[in-house]
Amino acid sequence: MKVFQVNGSTTLSLALFTDVTNSRQLLDSVQTGKLEPEVALLNASLIPDVFPILAAAHKALVSKSRESLTTRTLHSELIYNYSGSKHITESLKRCGISDDTTYVLAARFAASHDEMKDVVKLIKGKEIDLLELEGRANNAQIQKHYKITPQELAISSLSDAIVCRIAARDAL
Repeated sequence: MKVFQVNGSTTLSLALFTDVTNSRQLLDSVQTGKLEPEVALLNASLIPDVFPILAAAHKALVSKSRESLTTRTLHSELIYNYSGSKHITESLKRCGISDDTTYVLAARFAASHDEMKDVVKLIKGKEIDLLELEGRANNAQIQKHYKITPQELAISSLSDAIVCRIAARDAL
């Protein structure tokens, strides 16, 4: 688990898990609004490193401060912003977890140490270091999802290309 400062005053705690066996139960809890503590659960195979998650988190916090969240919660807003799509349902399906997701990134805003311990207990899997994101990312799937061309990757990183799409989505 690692904690990042976002937007100056808020933190984002991230924990990465592999071999997750209870995705179905987690997804059911998320969809019924009964997940405690509330946390964003993302399909980690679509995340090449932490930078795009932090960009999406910043955007979610800005939306909350303006009282203009597109989704119901700050944590679902994080997943929505990460997706780069304007379609909420599609965003949550594609970048959130599904029934059979075994590789999960858990993210919680302003989490206490005890709350993150509770998050770790929720997820039945092995917690691994965040540095493993890059090596485990499904680059082909990421490029297809975000429509990133080889020409773009010749002058930019995959992470930077995603952040550009996160930042520009509302302008397009």
